[in-house]
Amino acid sequence: MIQIHPSAVVHKSARLAEGVTIGPNCVIDSGVSIGAGTALDANVVICKDVRAGKNNHFFANCTIGGRPQILDLNLDDKIGGLLIGDNNTIREQVTIHLSVHPGEFTKVGNDNLLMIGVHIGHDCTLEDRIVMSNYAQISGHCKIETGVWFSGIVVLHQFVTIGKWCYAAGLAGVNRDIPPFLTVSGHYPPRIRGVNKRGLVRAGLSEQQQEKICEAYKKLYRQGGALLENAKALAQEDGLDENVRAMVEAVIRSSEHQFGRYLEKFRK
Repeated sequence: MIQIHPSAVVHKSARLAEGVTIGPNCVIDSGVSIGAGTALDANVVICKDVRAGKNNHFFANCTIGGRPQILDLNLDDKIGGLLIGDNNTIREQVTIHLSVHPGEFTKVGNDNLLMIGVHIGHDCTLEDRIVMSNYAQISGHCKIETGVWFSGIVVLHQFVTIGKWCYAAGLAGVNRDIPPFLTVSGHYPPRIRGVNKRGLVRAGLSEQQQEKICEAYKKLYRQGGALLENAKALAQEDGLDENVRAMVEAVIRSSEHQFGRYLEKFRK
């Protein structure tokens, strides 16, 4: 059964699956699709061309699918959409913007928790099992991989990639790519502080896998020398663990751009 509060405004073209609940004063625009079991609390706005999966919970005063904050973008310009997966918890005052490019999408995966006031800019990709604490601010075109955890008021520059199972401490300002499994803090420049051991446990990695990641971290960041040269040397080792290889490849990719942001190579 679909439940729609009498004060809600739902466009006739919106597609609502079984078990969707729409709270007071919500606005659902044209072209929206909402999956089964999803709940919208009071004053939630779902803008045009948003597709949300099942069992998501949008808390009060979210604006989901707003137009990108770009100065020269006109109201009649064609833009892209927003795809949201399943089982996401989107807390109060979260904003997520559409892709600026027609036919493309900002993407949010599954099982993510976006706490109060989080902003996700246009053309970002969030994978799965991500936690963003209050007021994390993510600029456009960023990629945040599975299992990343942000403490409060973390800020990302455009085109930054945060590797899987990383942790960013509160008030971090990240303006370059961060390889998987690491902890970062500080800003301009941010500093790699160590291995995110709690993240390794959350990822379900074995003790042997965890040891290899810790050994790789020491070779990359603690033995001295240039990071890129350390990564290239590590890449030549026989039988490289897949998680270590992910770390090495992230370092090498980020070095392809002068400011350490691999995705800048694809700027349109």
